[in-house]
Amino acid sequence: MSTTESAHVPLETSSPASVAEIPVAMAQTRHSLLVRLTHWIITLSFFALLLSGAEIIVSHPRFYWGETGNVLTEPLFKIPIPASRNLVPTGYGYVLPDQNGWSRALHFQSAWLLVLMGLLYMIGGIVSGHLRKDLLPGIRDLSWQSLVDVITHHLRIAPGGQDASSYNVLQRVTYLFVIFILFPLVIWTGLAMSPAFDSAIPATVNLLGGRQSARTLHFFVSIALVIFLMVHVVMVWREGFKCRMRAMITGRTATGKERI
Repeated sequence: MSTTESAHVPLETSSPASVAEIPVAMAQTRHSLLVRLTHWIITLSFFALLLSGAEIIVSHPRFYWGETGNVLTEPLFKIPIPASRNLVPTGYGYVLPDQNGWSRALHFQSAWLLVLMGLLYMIGGIVSGHLRKDLLPGIRDLSWQSLVDVITHHLRIAPGGQDASSYNVLQRVTYLFVIFILFPLVIWTGLAMSPAFDSAIPATVNLLGGRQSARTLHFFVSIALVIFLMVHVVMVWREGFKCRMRAMITGRTATGKERI
């Protein structure tokens, strides 16, 4: 007679207690491929625009208001640097190397690349709901208390370790202002400096006060974008550079820990 008691012998299958205590970082999707791709291409385009724009300014570091402006016209203001053209009065006894050729070509190409990536980001953001879910602030977020809390957090000297999985209300408002106000304005004023654009749609140039007014406005809007970039980089560094760079490169960020 065969015995069957062995079939009822319980087997130890539980894992050691120490394994259950191992913390594992949970990765959460933060940025889509479209957001990451357009972000880095726009970043490169913007740096190319800054470099080429600086070279263009060096060729004539004087700014005017109205339709026309030249070396015989009283400038609205001027940047105290030597020019790359000897006909431009700057007060310096020498001129810088003229880099106006390649700088204008690079500026033009980079500008159109930025416009195309911006349109791609906008279309993708609308279709995917990114603009509505991630950038559009809620009614409660626009309360004074919410704004004060965020500003107080950013004014702290020590890093606050803010959650990288979402934007706070200050970030949302700032990004919306940059996307829908500053970038369209810098594109508009840039196009308004073109004689071809002026002849095709003169009303859009007249609204700005003329081509030279457009150039002056273009300069100040560019300065505003540079300030935004500098503050953005500082905030990324303070709030966790590795975490936020990982999110913008891989699309994921560690948000917590679980035990297995």
